[in-house]
Formats: sequence, C-alpha cells, structure tokens
Amino acid sequence: MSLGTSDARPPEAAGYTERLRAVLAGRSRRVCEDPALRCAAVLVPLLLKNDEWHVLVTQRTNEVPHHKGQISFPGGACDKEDADILATALRETYEEIGVPPLAVDVLGLLDDMFTSSHFVITPVVGVIPYPYPCQLNPAEVEATVEVPLSFLRDPAHLRTEQVEFEGTPMELLFWDFGVYTIWGATARILKGFLELDWNGRAQRPIVVV
Repeated sequence: MSLGTSDARPPEAAGYTERLRAVLAGRSRRVCEDPALRCAAVLVPLLLKNDEWHVLVTQRTNEVPHHKGQISFPGGACDKEDADILATALRETYEEIGVPPLAVDVLGLLDDMFTSSHFVITPVVGVIPYPYPCQLNPAEVEATVEVPLSFLRDPAHLRTEQVEFEGTPMELLFWDFGVYTIWGATARILKGFLELDWNGRAQRPIVVV
C-alpha cells in the first residue's frame, strides 16, 4: 500500500508546517453530521526532533475503561463545556499529557472518523514544542511514543489484515514500532494524514448525515 504520493513534499522540507497548514485549509474534509453518533476529538501532535518530524502517540494504561494498553492520540469525548471541537482536543491533551493549549500550534483538521463504538472523531493536527516536559496522567497514560514520519511513510513498515465487521469487509492497518503496535482508529487517522494531497487539487466536499 502506498502512503502519500511520490511528489509529496517531504516532512524535512523547509517551511513544512506552513505548507501543511495551507494544505489543510485548502481541502474539503469529510464531515459527519449524524446526531446519533457521539462527538470526540483527538490531537495529532507533530514535533521536530533531531531535524526530523515525528508524531507523538500515547500508550493507554490498563486502568482506563476502554482500549486498555493500546496506542492512541491524546483526546476524548466532547464535554458540554467545550466551546468547539478544537477545545475538546486541546483540553483532553492537557488532561492526558500536560501540554497546555497555548503550547500547541494548531494547523488544521483531518477527516471525521467513525468508530465501531458509535463515536465520530475529529482529528486536529498541531505542532508541539520539543523537548517538552510532558506531565502524564497516571490514570490514563502509561507512556508517550515519538514515531518518525519517515518510518510511517515506508510501505515496508505497514501491514494489513482483511476482516469482516457486521457483514462488511474491512481492512485493518498495523504499524509495529518497537514494542508498540499502532492500529485501529489511530492507524486510520494516520493513514489519512499521510495521504494528504500536497498538490492542492480540489476535492468534492463529503458530508455524512
């Protein structure tokens, strides 16, 4: 499976964040407006480490109610006090890993993502400082993991499995990074990020109701 296009701007290129901000602002993203689904948001945190762009993910503890020990992005369900979806992602990031909203340079949004647990997740892409003294919530986060984008872009590191869910064929994605395995909604969000169109071709808006 190819991730990204051959002429995509490499992550190490000068001005990467501003180019990415423009790419996200100039595309039509998939939006879900189904009131039967519960709202959630995650932060896709990018960081520049040793002159190479990485994405930060978290390993959940075994104390959380769902997805124990799995790899995920900082995030969670919307609260009625949240002003908008961005506020949800930033609040949850601060609660889980101690990075405050003012430390995040928000670049834009990816496509809404459905889950089998009846959530619709909006991924928010942002840049966080590196190094940063993250303060992990011990009840929710076991560890943070910094994965190079170059690792994720290499097709040799991606494996897939074909499964059936409620009678519908599905493809599951997996990245094995050291002792950690990225899969599920986190892997699908990453795939969407890696396959962004860097050439600015117009896309038809997709609204799901």
